[in-house]
Amino acid sequence: MANIPEKELMNSGHNACPGCGAAHAMRYMLKALGKKTTVNIPACCWAVIPGVYPSRNLDVPLLYTAFETTGVSSSGIRAALDARDVDADINVVGFAGDGGTADIGIQALSGAVERGTDTIQVMYDNEAYMNTGIQRSGATPQGAWTTTTPVGSEKEWKKQPKKDMMEIMESHNIPYAATVNVAYPDSFIEKFKKAAQIKGPKFIHIYAPCPTGWRAQPSKTIEIAELAHKSKVFPLYEIESGVYNIYKEPKEDEVVPVKEYLKPQGRFRHLPKEEVEKIQKNVDRYWERLKKKEKFTQEELYEED
Repeated sequence: MANIPEKELMNSGHNACPGCGAAHAMRYMLKALGKKTTVNIPACCWAVIPGVYPSRNLDVPLLYTAFETTGVSSSGIRAALDARDVDADINVVGFAGDGGTADIGIQALSGAVERGTDTIQVMYDNEAYMNTGIQRSGATPQGAWTTTTPVGSEKEWKKQPKKDMMEIMESHNIPYAATVNVAYPDSFIEKFKKAAQIKGPKFIHIYAPCPTGWRAQPSKTIEIAELAHKSKVFPLYEIESGVYNIYKEPKEDEVVPVKEYLKPQGRFRHLPKEEVEKIQKNVDRYWERLKKKEKFTQEELYEED
């Protein structure tokens, strides 16, 4: 924990649920980026967490915007700051949930990245529309219960795989994209600091457990986040100018089966053994593809050098 700045820009007294991974995410992000940061938030849990006006718990400028407009409103903030010239070094952050990033906000996000706007676009991923009642999103994982993918006798849990926003951003030729996990604050802060030094659009995908929507104990948030890493359900990697790098690969003696990750989450309690095995195979397949991409792109880079 030696690399974590002491200064707090997120104060106590917020409205997050106990054990909220998104609260950890904002705290660590602001520690990394510092005071010269403007945060742009659409409809999501973080539109409620700071408190009711005129109260707020963030010591940085904060703009609320419409659900679908994070990318374009961040572009507008960046243009205004650049026009002032003296504010050109301020970090402009679009801080949206998975619904506001992968679904409702994907058009504006795509446009901002394609235009090359110098912002940091964040998806804090609690894997459903948590602020409005735990409805499934494009980032809800396969097999999960939500209020719109109920279980019961119909077995209508989420059948589709999670939308891969890292690959979608890579298809835009983004200069930098990374995944981070609230259970590993050192690497979390390191990746945000790195993103702040890169010109152009950056995308950070944050793994942020939601005890309420995941039917998990609030005290288990960090444990579940660690299991996501150790089971390879949520790999920690970055893509810089097309080159993949797995920067925190779980050690051989740390790796756990996916069923250990699913076990503390009530949203997966209904799954029969064969469905768990199917999820394990998909996780293994994704990991192997990621390793191949890392090997191929790094070999290409070496050949260019």
